[in-house]
Amino acid sequence: MFDMKSDLQLVRMGGATLSGTTAANTSLVDMQGFQALTVALTTGTVTDAGTADGFTLKLQHSDTTVGTDFVDCATSDVIGANLTVTSDDADDSAIGTIGYRGNKRYVRAVITGTTNTNAVVVVLGIKERAATRAVTSIAAPVAAT
Repeated sequence: MFDMKSDLQLVRMGGATLSGTTAANTSLVDMQGFQALTVALTTGTVTDAGTADGFTLKLQHSDTTVGTDFVDCATSDVIGANLTVTSDDADDSAIGTIGYRGNKRYVRAVITGTTNTNAVVVVLGIKERAATRAVTSIAAPVAAT
């Protein structure tokens, strides 16, 4: 019998307090042994989403842990669209998910605000399609170098 739990691994990619247009990078997810990743964005307090464009989460990937080696994922490597919050009333919300199916070893999320953005966010990753079954349920994130 097939079960999803034995094929998934949860990673807390990190939390951040967004301030203005300063980008916040999450910790890295090591994709070794997995073929797909779902990234979920949740909010804490959203004091100000920023201008009308709000704040946005996108995915980046690399074969190394060097922060400057990360590039935006190609559209063909992403399932869904970047996640955007435009409402100041989006407190304590599950905003949505975005998927990754690329072939790079490391993936991170980058959340970028607009003028006046002031919000608390938490990003979770769910690694999927394990090469071997009965994986450990929780994985530690990897720090960029």
